[in-house]
Amino acid sequence: MKKVIHTLIAGAAVVSATQAQAGNTGRPYIGFGAASADHVYSVGNIAGTKLDSDGWKASGKVFGGFEFTPNLGVEAGYTDFRSADFSYRVNGSTVNGSSKGYGAYVAAKYNVPVNQQFSAYGKLGVGYSEREIEANLGLNIKDHDTGAYAALGVEYKLNPHIAAVAEYERYGKSKNYGAKANVVTVGVKYSF
Repeated sequence: MKKVIHTLIAGAAVVSATQAQAGNTGRPYIGFGAASADHVYSVGNIAGTKLDSDGWKASGKVFGGFEFTPNLGVEAGYTDFRSADFSYRVNGSTVNGSSKGYGAYVAAKYNVPVNQQFSAYGKLGVGYSEREIEANLGLNIKDHDTGAYAALGVEYKLNPHIAAVAEYERYGKSKNYGAKANVVTVGVKYSF
């Protein structure tokens, strides 16, 4: 995670310096947030039982991007879905385990300013997500997919450089276990 943060910061600094020398008006940005995804276990594929949920879990997100114009930009991000524990009964036996995973994306971003401080935006691109589940039955499954990434969000500028953001994201197709594909994120964005 630290490598991802340092890479985003360094990349934003390089892009900012390059843009300043070229006289372009675009702006790079970085951000950090708290992401929350519902952790589920569709153990029907594993042990013949029904869908179970472990509830919403908070995790971290780091993102960065570049605004070419006030309306159009590009963004990349990484969300760590943390580990979540589960326990259920199957045919009289107790199954204990945990799941973990992450999601990453690259997307085009379209921003619609409502006023000087408030704007709404949408993102569409490609996302990669990975989930892993381990259980006391000797079960160890890893699943990953690359698919569509989409998000809808709002942004409120606190000053010319700092903004609060909130968004609803979708990381690819539905998942059978671990964090669901739907994620709610709140965070802070810093524009250079």
